[in-house]
Amino acid sequence: MKNKLKNRFLLISSTIFFSITSQAIASETHCPSFLSVQGAPEPTHRGEFTFSPYTLHWSRSPEHKNVLLFAMDEQLPGDRFCGVSFFSNSFGQPTVYLYGGRQINNVFGVQDLFVKLTAGLMYGYVAPYQNKVPLNRNGFSPAVIPALGYKLNAHDSVQMKVLGTAGLMFSYGRLF
Repeated sequence: MKNKLKNRFLLISSTIFFSITSQAIASETHCPSFLSVQGAPEPTHRGEFTFSPYTLHWSRSPEHKNVLLFAMDEQLPGDRFCGVSFFSNSFGQPTVYLYGGRQINNVFGVQDLFVKLTAGLMYGYVAPYQNKVPLNRNGFSPAVIPALGYKLNAHDSVQMKVLGTAGLMFSYGRLF
């Protein structure tokens, strides 16, 4: 049963990842409609690719591995988005995070400063590390991740994600 759930989740998340990737060409959306703000202007970009090569852990442990993340978001009206990320977690386990989120621009009146908040379902923290994330059940756990970002130009940004009590993830985003 556990492997069946895991395989379904990986299949669904992979399908969403490749569907969102195809958004650069297609005109339809793959995000749930309830995430969009009705009547809000269409986004200026179709999606965002994110790459993170480094995570700073609050505490050092010989068990910690380098975290490498790739994510793809689909932009929605009202500064909303949905996406999927694939990463190796702090213990070297392959992990998937399906999420929806919102971006707030012009933070503190600074035109290029923004805040993002995502919430979703993560799979990947399994034995012997299943207790490293809260509310984990058979490798599945909810996640909420806030981020602070800065737009370098119309397409590129740098972001810092707060990973609860674990650490900070530093990433690069490219709108397309």
